[in-house]
Amino acid sequence: MGANPNPLILVSPYRIPMSVRVGILGATGAVGQRFIQLLDDHPTFDLATVTASDDSAGKRYDEAAKWRVDTPIPDDVADMEVQRTAADAVPDDLDLIFSSLPSGVAADVEPEFAEAGYVVSSNSSNDRMAEDVPLTIPEINADHLGLIEVQRDERGWDGALIKNPNCSTITMVPTLAALDEFGLDRVHVTTLQAVSGAGYDGVTSMEIIDNAIPHIGGEEEKMESESRKLLGSFDGAALSLHDAEVNASCNRIPTLDGHLESVFADLADDPDVEAVAEAMREYPGVDLPSAPEQLIHVFDDPMRPQPRLDRNLEGGMAVAAGGIQETANGIKYNCLAHNTIRGAAGASVLNGELLVEEGWV
Repeated sequence: MGANPNPLILVSPYRIPMSVRVGILGATGAVGQRFIQLLDDHPTFDLATVTASDDSAGKRYDEAAKWRVDTPIPDDVADMEVQRTAADAVPDDLDLIFSSLPSGVAADVEPEFAEAGYVVSSNSSNDRMAEDVPLTIPEINADHLGLIEVQRDERGWDGALIKNPNCSTITMVPTLAALDEFGLDRVHVTTLQAVSGAGYDGVTSMEIIDNAIPHIGGEEEKMESESRKLLGSFDGAALSLHDAEVNASCNRIPTLDGHLESVFADLADDPDVEAVAEAMREYPGVDLPSAPEQLIHVFDDPMRPQPRLDRNLEGGMAVAAGGIQETANGIKYNCLAHNTIRGAAGASVLNGELLVEEGWV
């Protein structure tokens, strides 16, 4: 069963309140630093609290964090005192919390925050496939936020937990959503993933320089399962996975940022290259502050997209596609997105904007 894209297309100005107080869990890590960068001068979100491990708690942020993002630490954040990552350690007037915690920590901590009444927009991988947790890309499946009501009923929470997908999944799924009108049957994907996806200490230089690593633990399973959930259908009570078969092979290569993926999609229909390119270019976006004006940029040049040239399209929030060709069973193409912006912190921020716009915050 295919999915209805259900894009949130607004014709009026943003109905988002002028100021929404937010916090970041795990603010000193690589994705946490991206959160801080993206929230600086955000038109809606006011960063009020940052948390980290007990070793960092009590320190000024600029003392606790080894800053590695390509813009300076905002002055107001540099002076913030880092709090413990616990529901009783953050202000109770926060409207929304972003989480970039390691999944092993997040699995215990995030439910505590939701139970305490906080709405959590999380990049962590735990609970993405839980039946009552929305796994959301605003342009693809905004209606899946309806699972929050199911979640609150089943778990007795006043808050909520929402997830964005894995950085490799979010690169591919917008292009698959555009293809679904042609009858998406089967997908094979091979990824060439940047080292930043593993975190600063995730891959040593001796491993990756002059090399490629043909396995990323757990990544293939995430792509195969998360894609079907994102493209699935929500009937108001339960979510049905898309019935397409998805197979993934995930590889680490020595690029800093930007996941490049080669996708082979088997389709029930027989569209030509021009029809596929048009479907991707015309796939509707959303009218939210962090959203790209055009979700998918399609290149006619078969040498594009490339990580170094195309990962920063629309501030790193757009997906690039190219190399579209017909196959015996459908279509093949390449796609690319910035893995720590669109694929991580930016995805959570966009989900946060959707939560506010839809009245969940």
